[in-house]
Amino acid sequence: MEKFNTILYYCYSPIADAEQFAADHLKFCKSLGLVGRIIVADEGLNGTVSGTETACKAYMEAVHADERFAKTEFKIDEVPEPSFIKMHCRYKSEIVHSGLRDTSIINPNEQTGKHLEPAAFKEMIDQEDVIILDVRSNYEHSLGRFKNAITLDIDNFREFPDKINELAQYKDKKVLTYCTGGIKCEKASALLLHHGFNDVYQLHGGIIKYGKEAGGEDFEGKCYVFDNRIAVDVNSVNPIIVSKCYNCGTTTAKMINCANPECNEHITQCDECGTKLEGCCSAACVTNPRRRPYDGTGYYVKVPQQVNVAVK
Repeated sequence: MEKFNTILYYCYSPIADAEQFAADHLKFCKSLGLVGRIIVADEGLNGTVSGTETACKAYMEAVHADERFAKTEFKIDEVPEPSFIKMHCRYKSEIVHSGLRDTSIINPNEQTGKHLEPAAFKEMIDQEDVIILDVRSNYEHSLGRFKNAITLDIDNFREFPDKINELAQYKDKKVLTYCTGGIKCEKASALLLHHGFNDVYQLHGGIIKYGKEAGGEDFEGKCYVFDNRIAVDVNSVNPIIVSKCYNCGTTTAKMINCANPECNEHITQCDECGTKLEGCCSAACVTNPRRRPYDGTGYYVKVPQQVNVAVK
């Protein structure tokens, strides 16, 4: 029986006519039978794709064969079934939205924080002159984060630039940034350097690589991933659960999207509250006429939603 893989990757490398590349790349992925989500921009690629081991291998070989993406590093997970339902490949202005009006002030190909391999990151995190900075969103770090990490109150990475002033007190420290796979740190560390932070590092390959190569030690909780697995285990050395049910406060590692598509809030929710609230974050969302059927997973295939005129 054929095995399945899910692969996570990014590559900052200029792409000429990136919009046409995205359309062609989508056709190529479909020809291999892959499913997943890829963002293409003038600055490079950012993707997670899933399929048979054979298809994923063919995809990685094709990407590496293109000299623009020869340096791409893939994080590979074995999975019992594909981690997506459909294949999407879309052109956007950035492969991760920085929130900058002028995106030219940083260039990850020219200057970013010093890349730390997992073993080196592990050695540095307990030093007195070091702070560990989580550059992910609230729903991600609420599910899991490194011990003693500084987290930011942001709902999306594009809010990161507005939070840099809050970090000014750490300019004389060694700042170790981390995220899921490394892509956000490329821009976060570059922004910190741009704003006068002198000693900035980033966890190469992110939490996922740290789990594979360093056993995930001192990463508390689970790691949020952007596919239908929702969360994956990282720590095989000293694992604990740090997330609480949004509704009752019970310790739980289960994360869902609210069943009300007009809310779609990312929350951690125990099975008991999930059943009681039919997969919703609140009683108000339960009564929404467009509430999606809850199957216990809290994961829903994205479909076009009607515009909520009242909110707009």
